[in-house]
Amino acid sequence: MPPIEMLVTQTKPNPEVRIEQPLITWEQFKLIQRGFADSGGIRLAYYDGVLEIVSTSVDHELVKTIIGALLELYFLEMDIEFFPMGQATQEKAQQVSLQPDESYSFDTPKKIPDLAIEVILTSGNIEKLKKYYLLGVPEVWLWEDGVLDIYRLDTQACQYQKSSTSKFLPKLDLDTFQRCILCASPLEALKTFRQIFHKSL
Repeated sequence: MPPIEMLVTQTKPNPEVRIEQPLITWEQFKLIQRGFADSGGIRLAYYDGVLEIVSTSVDHELVKTIIGALLELYFLEMDIEFFPMGQATQEKAQQVSLQPDESYSFDTPKKIPDLAIEVILTSGNIEKLKKYYLLGVPEVWLWEDGVLDIYRLDTQACQYQKSSTSKFLPKLDLDTFQRCILCASPLEALKTFRQIFHKSL
């Protein structure tokens, strides 16, 4: 099989912009959140008194959509019951609010996703994991600089631990999955992933 042609990230006319505003109360955040309710392409987050406003870019939406499409193809092929939660806002009053790039619960619908996925272009992963810890999300995937890292919540250690496998998708070939995310064509990414998946069965 020929090597997968890799995605080359280019500068887009709408690069992702990130703004932080400290010393915001929860009540102030909720007012701002309502004001942005109908603003497409804008995501708000709150943690430790800091408001974060991010305008998503074409690069960001491309990567997160490919990841979601590949995962949902995998769920279909493996007959895994899943419930997409997308970018649904997750909150713990007075403490944290965020919108994952993609999120899923498995087996049954849940208020808090089993798996949350973040594509990181402008903001660091440590702060994101702190937010997800407050929400109690069991597993978080962080995509940054072409690398996918998996973090599983260790309730005894009260923190996320980096893992080489997913608790919910232990049979997923992560090397193949990452290569397909970087494929230059989304259609070819899905075709390649399906072909490799079937050959491995």
